Amino acid sequence: MKKYLQRIGRSLMLPVAVLPAAAILMGIGYWIDPTGWGADSPLAAFLIKAGSSIIDNIPILFAVGVALGMAKEKDGSSALSGLVAYLVVTTLLSPGSVALLEGIKPEEVDPAFVKIGNAFVGILSGIVASTMYNRFSHVKLPDALAFFSGKRLVPIMTAVSMLAVSAILFFLWPVIFTGLVSFGKGIAHLGAFGAGLYGFFNRLLIPTGLHHALNSVFWFDVAGINDIGNFWAGKGTKGVTGMYQAGFFPVMMFGLPAAALAMYHTAKDKKKKAVASLMLAAGFAAFFTGVTEPIEFAFMFVAPMLYVVHAVLTGISLAIAAVFHWTAGFGFSAGLVDFILSSRLPLANHPYMLIVQGLVFAVIYYFLFRFIITKFNLMTPGREEDDEESSEINVATGESKFTVMAAQIYEGLGGDANVTSVDNCVTRLRMEVKDMNAVDQQKIKSTGVPGINIVGKQSIQVIVGTNVQFVADEILKLRNNPNAMKKINTTKNDTYTPVESNERSPLSEKDFVMPIEGEIIPITEVPDQVFSQRMMGDGFAIVPSKGSVVSPVDGEIMNVFPTKHAIGIKSNQGYEILIHVGMDTVNLKGEGFTVLVKDGEKIKKGQEILKFDLDFIKKSAPSTVTPIIFTNLTKLNVKKQGHSSQGQDGILSIE
Repeated sequence: MKKYLQRIGRSLMLPVAVLPAAAILMGIGYWIDPTGWGADSPLAAFLIKAGSSIIDNIPILFAVGVALGMAKEKDGSSALSGLVAYLVVTTLLSPGSVALLEGIKPEEVDPAFVKIGNAFVGILSGIVASTMYNRFSHVKLPDALAFFSGKRLVPIMTAVSMLAVSAILFFLWPVIFTGLVSFGKGIAHLGAFGAGLYGFFNRLLIPTGLHHALNSVFWFDVAGINDIGNFWAGKGTKGVTGMYQAGFFPVMMFGLPAAALAMYHTAKDKKKKAVASLMLAAGFAAFFTGVTEPIEFAFMFVAPMLYVVHAVLTGISLAIAAVFHWTAGFGFSAGLVDFILSSRLPLANHPYMLIVQGLVFAVIYYFLFRFIITKFNLMTPGREEDDEESSEINVATGESKFTVMAAQIYEGLGGDANVTSVDNCVTRLRMEVKDMNAVDQQKIKSTGVPGINIVGKQSIQVIVGTNVQFVADEILKLRNNPNAMKKINTTKNDTYTPVESNERSPLSEKDFVMPIEGEIIPITEVPDQVFSQRMMGDGFAIVPSKGSVVSPVDGEIMNVFPTKHAIGIKSNQGYEILIHVGMDTVNLKGEGFTVLVKDGEKIKKGQEILKFDLDFIKKSAPSTVTPIIFTNLTKLNVKKQGHSSQGQDGILSIE
């Protein structure tokens, strides 16, 4: 859960980065025309509307940013799906739609739905969209629906998922919202202590968007308090009216900018420049305008403990200001602009003491944040572990073994100048090159790959093993970013070398059953030298007589290859088994195969895991011979030959 929240936090960095500039534009416009909000000044109107175009749409930015950041691949379809998710839920739960669903007038709709377009719903939309992308972006539908396969399927499934989410929120959201309003009314009579509780929960509820429920009680006229309206109108008691606003000034103008400074000072040296640019802009925005989202969303998910501390300090600040009757108010937010404007109002009471309080809070925030960050090693901006960063950074640092391996193989193939296409099957890279003489086989073999297979004048296969997908992905990144090649240390010997694992237990004759009915033949008779020469490990092969595959062992599905022709299994005894149906069946692109399991699924011996059209494969593939390979075993003693029935035991045993 901790790492998941940190991923959400890092995903928010992209939309958060644009907020400070927007807040400053609004602040300047509000400074020019604080009463008319642009009505009395075209320049103010221009600046306010320019800033509000971003600030007012924070939830949309969060939906898109989280969807993009949480997806396994930074693909535009994930971002589009985030927008789709947000539009579905906010349209279905808008006051107009709710009125239609409930058969009532729009003005009778629960006030909770007026605030449905909030940051929480934006983040939730992004999470749902990224989940749908990770699950469906590589799904292939039947031919009749093939147009909607893969990434086109993601927005569709996202929209469907958000229908269910909307249905849940339809019943849940107003209950929570109304409960918080009632809670706010309950603490409204507790004086300074109530102000402190309000400040604490106001900050604590920001990630959920439910702080609006409390704000409506204290700032507006839901419970007869109307703290903002009465303060600016001069109605109320001096030193009391404004108590639900004043304590925010020390936090927003001084505390959070000091927290930003602490996060900068605790960032890693190599990342301080990037952190400085964000925190400087965010700190100034908080001080000048009172817009604190750029700072708060920068750490609320990556360091929840720190955010709770911030909420507690906010509550203390409001309580202190209320105890001493120091008051000031805001029409926009608790920044410098509103502080100067409100300090001249009749109900402002010793407002400059809030600056003194703010300076004290700045010291508290800085040293407390710095202590907690370093003491508990919190992953605030600039302190992320290197292996948690993006693949682009891994390529630059050369720390991924698959990145180094891919770079060395690609260099051995002749790089962009020689490689014309890259593909892969379940065990090998399949490359097309311009000139085979330009290929440095020795360099490729030095990565530890089991072998190389030249299959034509311009066709070469590099046998990698079941990790081939990771290597292929890295090669594609290199082809899309040629400059990355220069940053990788290909002399680093951190590549894959086939070894036998010692973390295994004996496999008895009863523990392994025949996965496919057919004739057992020696591995050396497989019409593919990658298998026949045991480059992938030892095993045997089957000439199938029926198109059904069962698991030969109790264990877990390691991976199902996208084209469905091969499945990797890990037995409970620790053996990794590859079942590869037919030869060159990768070219069938999944046609003729029906997979009955998924990655990570626990399976039982004899459980059907795959069906295939044997007649179709006989006509469409070079051979139906199916290797059964123990990829982490170099020597295997097969006890039976000839025809065997599916599910029959006694085929082999491993001591």
